[in-house]
Amino acid sequence: MALKIGLKLWNLNTANYLEEAVRLHQEGVYDFIELYVVPGQLGLLEQWKQVPVPFNIHAPHFQHGMNLSKAESLEGNLSKYQEVKRYADELAADYIIFHGGTDGDYRETARQLQIIGDPRAVIENKPYKTLPFIQGDYYVGGKIEEIHFIIEQTGCRFCLDIGHASSAANALGFEPYVYIQDFMALKPFMFHLSDIDTTSEMDAHLNYGQGNLDFQRLAAIIGEQPTIAIETNKTQPDRLDDFRSDAAFLRRYFPA
Repeated sequence: MALKIGLKLWNLNTANYLEEAVRLHQEGVYDFIELYVVPGQLGLLEQWKQVPVPFNIHAPHFQHGMNLSKAESLEGNLSKYQEVKRYADELAADYIIFHGGTDGDYRETARQLQIIGDPRAVIENKPYKTLPFIQGDYYVGGKIEEIHFIIEQTGCRFCLDIGHASSAANALGFEPYVYIQDFMALKPFMFHLSDIDTTSEMDAHLNYGQGNLDFQRLAAIIGEQPTIAIETNKTQPDRLDDFRSDAAFLRRYFPA
């Protein structure tokens, strides 16, 4: 299998990036869209169904009220999941990525994923410290043992976010590349990748070449022909030139 590149978009992006996304896919710039589902937007689903691109789905996270790590959030989480399921079903998604939650218990995250019971579920690792605008102290899923427990209890697959792993390593006192290597023992089937400041405890989603990530060293760690969703910044409101450049950059380190 060759390298597969994913374009990360939100379901709200119909007015700005939708046509551009179709064009870049036709040009062979990327392989699939990973669509983040903002709750309360089922009305946009019909527009996405007209897009002739393979889709995968990212469930909402703490920023949009979904927190799998808190028992008191279960009812709201299940309601939001039903919207996510509609998107995943009607767009024929292979996977649905979930975050572990904020300021809660990873065992509760595993329990709620068991209740959801979706065979397409994927757990993503997180930084440890929360971003300044997040009302919380720590993310669930920054520690390797938490992700390991969730995988064992639920049977879900694993998405290794490289920037999140580096941020968590710095917060928890580990060397970032060693921490990424240790996460590889959980056999991620795909990756999220942005450039980063490898000395920071915060994830920044920098475009490739704007941080200090050693892509050659990283490629040696994660191996050949991976599936990578690019999660870098988009600086233009209606164009994806940044993404096009990042995709070309990535292919230098993971050639076909």
